[in-house]
Amino acid sequence: MELRKDFLWGGATAANQYEGGYLEGGKGLSIADIERGARHGMKRQIDPDILPGVFYPSHEATDFYHRYKEDIALFAEMGFKCFRMSIGWTRIFPRGDEETPNEEGLKFYDDVFDELLKNNIQPVVTLSHYETPLTLVREYGSWRNRKLVDFFERYALTCFERYKGKVRYWMTFNEINATMILGRNPYHQAGIVFEEGEDQGKTIVQASHHMFVASAKAVIAGHRIDPENRIGCMLLVPQAYAATCAPEDQVAARDKLLALFYYGDAHVRGYYSNTCTAQWKKLGAEPVIEDGDLEIMKAGKVDYIGFSYYFSSIESAKPLEQVEGNVIMGGKNPYLKMTDWGWQIDPVGLRVTLNMLYDRYQVPLFIVENGMGARDTVEADGSIHDPYRIDYLRQHIEEMIKAVEIDDVDLIGYTPWGCIDVVSAGTGEMRKRYGFIYVDRHDDDTGDFSRSRKDSFFWYKKVIASNGKDLSD
Repeated sequence: MELRKDFLWGGATAANQYEGGYLEGGKGLSIADIERGARHGMKRQIDPDILPGVFYPSHEATDFYHRYKEDIALFAEMGFKCFRMSIGWTRIFPRGDEETPNEEGLKFYDDVFDELLKNNIQPVVTLSHYETPLTLVREYGSWRNRKLVDFFERYALTCFERYKGKVRYWMTFNEINATMILGRNPYHQAGIVFEEGEDQGKTIVQASHHMFVASAKAVIAGHRIDPENRIGCMLLVPQAYAATCAPEDQVAARDKLLALFYYGDAHVRGYYSNTCTAQWKKLGAEPVIEDGDLEIMKAGKVDYIGFSYYFSSIESAKPLEQVEGNVIMGGKNPYLKMTDWGWQIDPVGLRVTLNMLYDRYQVPLFIVENGMGARDTVEADGSIHDPYRIDYLRQHIEEMIKAVEIDDVDLIGYTPWGCIDVVSAGTGEMRKRYGFIYVDRHDDDTGDFSRSRKDSFFWYKKVIASNGKDLSD
């Protein structure tokens, strides 16, 4: 089995890290708009308001809002078959609880989708990518509140109806399992700031239940509005290996993946499995399930799994040296190299992940985030040589192809993260670059936002043109 002829090669971004124009076009504030990132003094915490004179990197980000035609032309030059992006919820419903959407926001995405389609690029759209409307957090308590199910359903319906025929591939919540992985601070994903004395486990499972019902309602509506819609979930995969052959370490490695399976089971199987009920026991809490919720979850199962894969870790019943990763820490693996930001590089782990997910769920998979943050240097002649990025992506694509050709995994596509430089979600940095396209934007709030092609731009163009057969430099 080879990669399908219509394999969706492309790239991935998110509105809050890329779009900019944070209050233009009638847009309201989201939770991302009041985060500054670790480098700027706030790591997954919130300010009470936008602070005067303080630099918020995401407010301008890398300015897709004003430069989308230029960027899409560059994506087309690379040969993108798809572009994974998110809609800013607060561009459509500035507060999140309105009955009437913001036409100017709707029109912006109409223009973006039209430009993509004109260039034969399929939009792959996430409805909620770490951008819960701030009003819903402050006035409703975010996803603790059942009312958010209705607000999200209205938002999803609006998008499905408006963009019918333009968008075929959708995902509901980005890295939804980060709500549980982040544990004591699920603000970044679910907009939840715990109150003193609050039962945190209860809040996590209840907020997650509301998100499951909201996602399922969106899937049901999306299929009704356009039967050609393919609607997926999006999961963060914190791949883990046992540190030793000690049986207790095998249990520790499985425990690292339980939050992944909790959210995967609810979305794909459409019910709370034993994995889910076991998590309730560990957290000492069960969700309040209203009449009809379980039927909705069953009817609103997703069509595919989109997922992010960046790194793996080792786990043990005994203490280990910890290293950084995407949202979550993990044990240091002596067999792996690391990125400049201390994330372990494990291409084989992508093949392991593809097999793990496909074995468990038997639905198509879509790698919607994969990449490495690195420091790029602009040479005197304007060139940008990034062999480290090419090497990283080549190794991961090789393992991805093995999963398809040798293991018969059903894979829809591959969209490396930050195909153009974006602001880091966790650190708020620009120097942590992922893209094939360099953006002249820096951590000191300087730069003219001009775009330039890195060496990896030309390499990835060749990869796409050959449908993954030519991975040479």
